[in-house]
Amino acid sequence: MIPVSFDYKRANSVSDAISLLQQHGENAKILAGGHSLVPTMKLRLATPETLIDIGGIMELKYIEDKGDYLAIGSGTTHCMVESSDLIQQKAPGLSQAAAQIGDVQVRNRGTIGGVLAHSDPQADYPGVVLALDATIVAQGSGGERTIAASDYFTGLWETALTEGEILTEIRIPTDSANANSCYLKFPQPASRYPYVGCAVAMSASGGSCSDVRVGLSGVGEFAFRDSGVEDSIRGQTLNESSIASASAKAAQGRSVLSDVFVSEEYRRAMAQVYTKRALTQLS
Repeated sequence: MIPVSFDYKRANSVSDAISLLQQHGENAKILAGGHSLVPTMKLRLATPETLIDIGGIMELKYIEDKGDYLAIGSGTTHCMVESSDLIQQKAPGLSQAAAQIGDVQVRNRGTIGGVLAHSDPQADYPGVVLALDATIVAQGSGGERTIAASDYFTGLWETALTEGEILTEIRIPTDSANANSCYLKFPQPASRYPYVGCAVAMSASGGSCSDVRVGLSGVGEFAFRDSGVEDSIRGQTLNESSIASASAKAAQGRSVLSDVFVSEEYRRAMAQVYTKRALTQLS
């Protein structure tokens, strides 16, 4: 398929991009790596009149240790996330997710901000940033604001970003749970999108789980924290029995996707399997 015709604008800075968004309004779309937007344009599911390319804005490409949190620019590529020593040490689950996205070409071009802004229900990062208790930073004409990851994903391909805002940074707390995190997924063989992706961040003391956060991607219409699993394992001795009991609650009470590849029943079962594997890996 061929997209409908559109105008192309290349932003030189974040402020330039925001100005262009104001100028062109709701008929404009931000282009970062393009792996999410371009296919939808080819299928004419998205028909923007103007594309604003932010892929060349270097001020959005960084990974920095701010003490209490890691600051990751929205233009940071998957390859940068995967190979960062800081992320491997302080949020290994995020590095593991980046390493499993697509192929080398995709990881060299695609960006963490682009994935989170698009909010595809079968993307890897959403469940991970939920498990890591991340904060999303957005910037618009009214200035900068922060959004808790738990409030950010609002529906199918929907987020808390408002018209005219650009996602500029992701902040990952540098706590003990995030330093003991992982991401496992059941991938679609061709696209590598997760049928089920499970991220877990856990603090343990004396063989017991003192705190835990579980994020699931690919299971529902948008990523979610699984409080049923968390409440079941928190405070419990970490052993085969407690992990099995907690993981059996994965996706309980949640609407689960069904498609031509994987049924709702199978996806729900795999949510339990991969939750059990992730909890076991960290225990």
